[in-house]
Amino acid sequence: MKGLAILFGFFWVGTMIQQSTGIPLPANVIGLALFTASLFCKLMKLEWVEESAQFLLKHMTLFFAPIIVGTIAFIPVIISNGVPIILSLILSTLITLWVAGWVTQLGSRGGKKEEQRESNTMGG
Repeated sequence: MKGLAILFGFFWVGTMIQQSTGIPLPANVIGLALFTASLFCKLMKLEWVEESAQFLLKHMTLFFAPIIVGTIAFIPVIISNGVPIILSLILSTLITLWVAGWVTQLGSRGGKKEEQRESNTMGG
């Protein structure tokens, strides 16, 4: 039970930060970032929350029930617009992959230029 209180505490702190600062991030993301940072900084021990986290992961499908019910309610809309929905999913996925690959290539070229400059300045 102590682990759930800790996890909820980080969510609550994230909510307070989000509401007081207006940061355009969901409160749970802010809380998760703080929780992760506290784990890396050794302020928290994984053992304190491990059992509660396993419990939440085991019952994760319950968290998605409202999404599933909402999707079922819109099945007629999804069926009538199935082709545009599928095409947009495929096209957006391909564009995302292309942009990610392009950015990766740009980044790797920059790294190679940096290495060449370093070897030239070292007399290599």
